[in-house]
Amino acid sequence: MVGHHFVALFGGAVAGSEAAFQLAQRGFRVAVFEQNILPYGKIEDGLPKWHEKLRDKEEAKINEKLSHPNVQYVPQVKLGPDIDFDDLVQNWGFTAVLLATGAWRDRSLPIDGIDDYVNKGLYYQNPLVYWYNHKHEPGYDGPTFDLTDNAMVIGGGLASLDVVKILMMESVEKALAERGHKVNMFTLDRSIAKVLENLDLTLEDLNIKGCRLFYRRRAMDMPLSPLPTDTPEQLEKAQTVRKKILDNFVKKYLFEFIPCHAPVGKVVENDKLTGIVFQETRIEEGRVIPIPGSEKSYQAPLVISSIGSLPEKIESVPWQGQVFKVDQDNCCKLEGHDNVFALGNAVTGRGNIIESMKHGKAVTIDIMDKHLNWEEKDYENWFRGAEESTEAQVEAIADQIERQDYMPAETLQSILDRIDALQKKVGYDGNFMSWVEKNLPIRLEQLLEAESE
Repeated sequence: MVGHHFVALFGGAVAGSEAAFQLAQRGFRVAVFEQNILPYGKIEDGLPKWHEKLRDKEEAKINEKLSHPNVQYVPQVKLGPDIDFDDLVQNWGFTAVLLATGAWRDRSLPIDGIDDYVNKGLYYQNPLVYWYNHKHEPGYDGPTFDLTDNAMVIGGGLASLDVVKILMMESVEKALAERGHKVNMFTLDRSIAKVLENLDLTLEDLNIKGCRLFYRRRAMDMPLSPLPTDTPEQLEKAQTVRKKILDNFVKKYLFEFIPCHAPVGKVVENDKLTGIVFQETRIEEGRVIPIPGSEKSYQAPLVISSIGSLPEKIESVPWQGQVFKVDQDNCCKLEGHDNVFALGNAVTGRGNIIESMKHGKAVTIDIMDKHLNWEEKDYENWFRGAEESTEAQVEAIADQIERQDYMPAETLQSILDRIDALQKKVGYDGNFMSWVEKNLPIRLEQLLEAESE
């Protein structure tokens, strides 16, 4: 390598792997620090496991990017607990630091005292989906969740539809098994309605009430379609697509959608959350208007909140509201720092895959196809509007880095020694693909295939 420019990048998933690859291609050394064993982020732990082909395809792309010879992978290192941010910026000597740490903190329901009832009638989406994706693994020792019929989901985006699917598929699979019908998740994913029709059964036959999804806006307002909405014609088309997506989900997965209901209070009995007080709303010029006097209590044995994800706070990193405080017009440079930049959901404050694609280089158009069941023309229109990318941002950052002096050889060696110590601490020998093969969790489809043999 000519010269010494060394960049630290925290987070190796959608935005992080793309940024690392772009920098590596330009000749920079890049150390990718990842808090987990594997770098896949929400592709592994947020995209529900019925997307197995898509997951494998996208993880293979991340593997290819992080296997670049100029990239050094440093697993199981979290900024804050394992590396002090101020020490990193002031003393390590990196030419630049990029933060692509994602958004894993659930946004709290806007009800006073509601979080006192987490695991007492209230669950949040991120740990729930993590559990769902991994609970089949032998020896799984992470968080556990007890799902019940007639649950209530509060949300309105793709993630809330994932939660609804999880609830319905878990209930139906269990009830069918009790009747002697062994139907796995992958079959139910295609359509619960068709599975029951083929068995000449209904939810009522199975004694299943189903779950309810409450949303403070209308179906046409759900953020399910990133199509442009700049003109009345574009807005009308986007609203039509949104409603089509939701109708498709309701027909296939047999849940109830309750629009224009905003959570405003809680119902508690014996120190357990047993319901939510909702206020009806109306939509005027895109704004949610509460309707006075329309409050009503809805009972539920379980409430699951899926109203969005936020970046986790890092000590000493400047914040504005609920995201990193950055100069959006200057490569998302962190306020008060000349060489620290933020990427992806750490900037947008939205922890879903669509937003990662918008702010990062698009993962793949297949996500729009398989996650939303869009027609080709729909997601092609979206794709054309998603040109803002990590590639473009990193190019601008790289231009700034290249104007800086090369680091001294002793600084480079000091960084390499620190990285080596962190890698050895977790048993990483420097062979990225060997590490992946060793630590990739067993898949549900592998277990099902073994059972059928």
